[in-house]
Amino acid sequence: MEMRDMRSEAIDPVGVEWTRVDEKYITVRFITGIIGWLITFAAIGVPLALGWVNVWWSPPLWVQIPAISALVLWAVVDLALIPRQVRAIGYHEREDDLLIRKGLLWQQVVAVPYGRLQYVDIEAGPLMRRFGLCQVQLKTASASTDATIPGAVRSEGARLRDELSARGQARLAGL
Repeated sequence: MEMRDMRSEAIDPVGVEWTRVDEKYITVRFITGIIGWLITFAAIGVPLALGWVNVWWSPPLWVQIPAISALVLWAVVDLALIPRQVRAIGYHEREDDLLIRKGLLWQQVVAVPYGRLQYVDIEAGPLMRRFGLCQVQLKTASASTDATIPGAVRSEGARLRDELSARGQARLAGL
């Protein structure tokens, strides 16, 4: 049986050179991921700890240990995949549309025609601003369009906003 390279079966268009998001986005994702997992562990750990001191009901120990182990394993795998997930994000500007690529296991390539753009939005929360990053969101008439570029450098985000808005206006005007 012949072994095939999984990358050869990717859904990327032929000849596309992806522009990747900044590597600092990995750190942002690590920070938000760790905070999320700490909140999850606190939400589960506090009732369990209260059960151990007989203040609250808790499931038997034979249920707790595998459940906690599975949760810790899930957290480790989730955090370990962050660098690969971030490196899988990319975008490519073509003549008539913008391609956005995401995903490792469930790959997604979205083509957003410039003529369908209603507006381009840039967001940057406190953590993203601290690392000099932003998220570029493309708004179209379709509510189901998930066209975001997270982790772009702020200067590149501003350039994309201006360039894509200009291309969108030109396509809407029929130029």
